[in-house]
Amino acid sequence: MPMIMHACTRDPPPCPLPLFQSRIPAGFPSPADDELEGTIDLNEQLIRHPAATFFLRVKGDSMIGAGIHDGDLVIVDRALNAKSGSIVVAAVDGELTLKRLKIAGGRVWLVPEHSDFAPLELRGEMDLVVWGVVAHVVHSF
Repeated sequence: MPMIMHACTRDPPPCPLPLFQSRIPAGFPSPADDELEGTIDLNEQLIRHPAATFFLRVKGDSMIGAGIHDGDLVIVDRALNAKSGSIVVAAVDGELTLKRLKIAGGRVWLVPEHSDFAPLELRGEMDLVVWGVVAHVVHSF
């Protein structure tokens, strides 16, 4: 399955968008508050290390329990340290996958977030390369 990778430019151009001052409740409705707080640049908010950041489009449902769905866009940062619990883009014997990294007792697993998929324990003969850590997920409805 091919993955599409898009690299960030070193200095992405500013893209300020309107940011409203009020927070929107996810519970009961409240009167509308349309005061503009200022602008927000998603590059500044979501990309901490532009030269080390890339995007991937997700294919499949193995990470649905982590809120990552088929077709979502993940923002992957190679500058972040992968640790146990991180969601990572990894190559196992040359095959790319998106899974949660688990390290315990000197053993390493790549764990899906869906009960239909089994965890993969990395053994000595297997080649693991972590490409980066998922920093954000862009999910569309």
